[in-house]
Amino acid sequence: MLTTNDILRREWTGFRRPGRLLAMAAAALVVIALGLLQASGGHTSCDGPCPAAPTGPDGSLVHDQFAFLHRDLGEHGSITVRMTAMTGTITYPPPDHDTIVPGLVPWAKAGILVKDGVRQGSSYAALMLTGGHGVRMQYDYRHDIAGSGGGVSATSPRWLRLNRSGDTLTGYESSDGETWTKVGTVRPSGLPKTVRVGLFATSPGDLTLRRFGLGGATEQVRFTQASGVFDHVRVKGAVAAGSWRSDTVGEMNRTDWEKEYKASGAVVDGGTITVTGVGDIGPAGAEDGGRPLEGTLGGLSLALLVVLVVAVRFVTAERRDDPLTRRALAAKAVVAGAATWVTGLVALGVVLPVGTVILRGNGIPVVGATASTCARVVVGTAAVLALAAMLAVALAALLRRARIAIPVAVLAIAVPYAVTSFPLLPDGLAQWLLRVTPAAGFATQQTLVAYPQVVAHYAPSAGYFPLPWWAGAAVLGAYVTTLLGLALRRLPQGGRRSGRQDGRVVTRR
Repeated sequence: MLTTNDILRREWTGFRRPGRLLAMAAAALVVIALGLLQASGGHTSCDGPCPAAPTGPDGSLVHDQFAFLHRDLGEHGSITVRMTAMTGTITYPPPDHDTIVPGLVPWAKAGILVKDGVRQGSSYAALMLTGGHGVRMQYDYRHDIAGSGGGVSATSPRWLRLNRSGDTLTGYESSDGETWTKVGTVRPSGLPKTVRVGLFATSPGDLTLRRFGLGGATEQVRFTQASGVFDHVRVKGAVAAGSWRSDTVGEMNRTDWEKEYKASGAVVDGGTITVTGVGDIGPAGAEDGGRPLEGTLGGLSLALLVVLVVAVRFVTAERRDDPLTRRALAAKAVVAGAATWVTGLVALGVVLPVGTVILRGNGIPVVGATASTCARVVVGTAAVLALAAMLAVALAALLRRARIAIPVAVLAIAVPYAVTSFPLLPDGLAQWLLRVTPAAGFATQQTLVAYPQVVAHYAPSAGYFPLPWWAGAAVLGAYVTTLLGLALRRLPQGGRRSGRQDGRVVTRR
């Protein structure tokens, strides 16, 4: 009776035929070559040296562009304002794209802000009115707290207040300046003793979708601008030597609209202040000119095809006079999965860090490129490739013929993964495919995060999987467990099976 180690050794000996090893090496080389080619093909161009993409306190890429009228504030103090109007402009919206219209995009922002200087990416906390989501308190780019809903007008003003007590900031809102409701209390990262406090305005681009392919969609973004009108501005705890200064954090006033019609910045008219700005304050994603870490995995689909074919042939190449048993199939699944996992580790362990270096050298910011995230993508995606190989082994054992098992395996996992990578199918259908098919497992490669306070095209074609990485891996694991269990149940536990071991012909039961 052969031991488990004997069976595993025999199956590994059978797997390491030159043709299979060459195929696995080719799969790794495809991932590396195409990924590095993709990374090398991207460049940025600027008038002069390209500015570095701003990063937040946690090192992640952020948006930090707004008009700011500010002065210095000490460790303890507050700013209180009344906001009487918020207006904006949207350029060339659909359907005809031929007019410039008044209006606000949902996440246009105007309000009061405390910030560690005017450097892009520095820590901050802001209390604001938005174009479509009422009062919000946001801080350090990723965090958002909802206040009351509704808008603002001269007959229905909104009062806003930010209190600072050391490292703690508390936001309040009021409809009359007498009765105040707390919105939230936050502790931004590492605020210095003296910070900048003041009024701000900004407005992200107007995002709409254009239909493409069989119902897919591509993004279109247009320039917008927002203005907030304030009065009754009171600052307590201001540094005595400081005075009000007007700045634009990030580049502004370069568009024809700003040059010829309405400049971004602050205008003081008696006791009324109007602040007008463009841009956004919040997390940045791939839609903002960056490249996600997984953007160098263009060769993964081809490598997956190779893995599936090799795994199926590993099972169906058995001789008819040498019937498959449960122990042998389990060993084949382990061997195919382990060999694929090592192949994936090598390929991904090369292409992701090297591709990131190339992209950054070409001036392209990389989203989600922390060491821990990169390690998770390498190990997790290699594990998904291994599970895909085990799924192919199970299908081969169930369907028995390579010419049937290979197309089924490809249709089950490779096709959904490939077609949802492009804006071909409707977003809902693409999301459904990546929830219920084995291709859900490739959510392990995702580094992009969907933020409720950021308008973006949260679809698979834009790099957003509908399931978190662990849930996607669980879906694929459930398929593997189910199909491999069915295949094992259909096979005999043992039987006479001839084979070669150490050059001797043996008989197994």
